[in-house]
Amino acid sequence: MVLNHKKVAIIGAGPVGLTMAVLLQQKGAIVNVYERDRNAHTRVLGGTLDLHKQTGQKALKKAGLLDQYYKEALPMGITVADEKGNILFTKEITPENQYENPEINRNNLREMLLGSLADDTVIWDRKFIAMEETDSKWLLHFKDKPDVTADFVIGANGGMSRVRKYVTNSEVEETGTFIIQGDVVNPEKTCPEFFEWCDGKRPMAAFEGNLLVANPCNNGALTYGVIFKKPEEWKEGCPLDFKNTEQIRQFLSERFSSWSMLYQQLFLSTSLFAGLPARRIPLDKPWKNNRPLPVTLIGDAAHIMPPFAGQGVNTGLLDALILSENLTDGKHPTISGAIADYEQKMRIYARKAQFESGKNEQEMREVSFSFTRFIR
Repeated sequence: MVLNHKKVAIIGAGPVGLTMAVLLQQKGAIVNVYERDRNAHTRVLGGTLDLHKQTGQKALKKAGLLDQYYKEALPMGITVADEKGNILFTKEITPENQYENPEINRNNLREMLLGSLADDTVIWDRKFIAMEETDSKWLLHFKDKPDVTADFVIGANGGMSRVRKYVTNSEVEETGTFIIQGDVVNPEKTCPEFFEWCDGKRPMAAFEGNLLVANPCNNGALTYGVIFKKPEEWKEGCPLDFKNTEQIRQFLSERFSSWSMLYQQLFLSTSLFAGLPARRIPLDKPWKNNRPLPVTLIGDAAHIMPPFAGQGVNTGLLDALILSENLTDGKHPTISGAIADYEQKMRIYARKAQFESGKNEQEMREVSFSFTRFIR
């Protein structure tokens, strides 16, 4: 194995970074994950994740965690509705489709992956700043923490990764779509009408350029996303203060003023908001071939894309699967060779996923958009 006596540093303890660590550690590699969160109990915000059979689930199967994923994940039907709350279409869960892509809470997935790692694998409270070559090793710098050395660095720290500049000059670009995420605590009590209307399914609704996608069953919370084309007047930045809950409630209530009060109740019951523009990183430019020491990227750090085809985390988990196999199957005589093969394959499937996500994004912003065309 090309990793014998080599120390691997993975930057980022998201699902992709942790899966990479599990797959390498199971083959005997020396690996540590460095994560900026203070500890394992730091809450990971956001909606649930659905892992696809041909990508995310394959990686978990290789890690020996697929059965546990099925046990903890929740198969969910889908409801397509109009702005008045009328149900247009429903996809039910059946014995045949229940394992296609069940939803799992991000924190539950993190705990599941952490449980498969040695206790000292993840080093918490480490915000990566930079790294440099020294004595034929990478010297990694963290904010207000001691430096560490590694033979091989894998950047798995998201779309705004600081590891990226050591691999490529490509920069993240906005796609023109804005997403507001909301969390509703105890939805059975705080927005009972909307929660009951969901009926345990994920509702989706679109009208006049505004889209709403929700999940009523996210570890006791209801999470949702509001998606719309970024207004022209937001060119210099979003004017909303997402710490000002009342301001965001008012913004959404006005934007959705023609929608049913069913949706208005959802906004008024929301206790936490977050906002972000949809982003992508182009894969058309070649990555640097003069890297002084082994370093590469996986997950959003490599190919962040709009979240409109459910491909982001799944593509990242496929990265972890392919790269870990290249590094441990004995078919590649050098780490650099294993990386080059992985990156060549990744560009093909990640470009395809980005294209699908971008196509869906453009169609979603059309007034005539119908979710039913994306439901299989």
